[in-house]
Amino acid sequence: MQPEIQEFSALLQTKGVHAALQYLNSRTPHRYTGVFRFDGETLRNDALFDRYEPSVEQGEDVPMAVTYCSLVGRQQAPLEILDAATDSRAQEIQTPVVSYCGVPIRDAQGNPIGTLCHYDMQRCQERTTDLPLLEAAAELLRGRFSSTTTVGKSA
Repeated sequence: MQPEIQEFSALLQTKGVHAALQYLNSRTPHRYTGVFRFDGETLRNDALFDRYEPSVEQGEDVPMAVTYCSLVGRQQAPLEILDAATDSRAQEIQTPVVSYCGVPIRDAQGNPIGTLCHYDMQRCQERTTDLPLLEAAAELLRGRFSSTTTVGKSA
């Protein structure tokens, strides 16, 4: 894992968030890799890499209630859903996302302020290296994104 996080860190420092997300995305079967910020009832997309449209650097903001990121924030823990149709944790969320792998991004006090995640509208193959790399990368993203509220404190 050490060479991968060093590569992510170098890209983050020299080429920015989008290039670093592209690197993370190259290591997963998921179409999208993004940084999302909790803002009350809204999930804000601060940065996005789309494998099929690499020029896209930011996605749409969405209601928190229709996202797996909301579960990461509430549980304050990583979440991996291989297939939403068969995963009971996914049943409460109404989203077209089928496969999801996300980790919290925390503020200096350890509170979740957003997520770093991979996701896809198709079922993706399980990979045991996705979560550990995302967790290490999320630590490096701390401080690059601020939040107006944290999950659970605004509602």
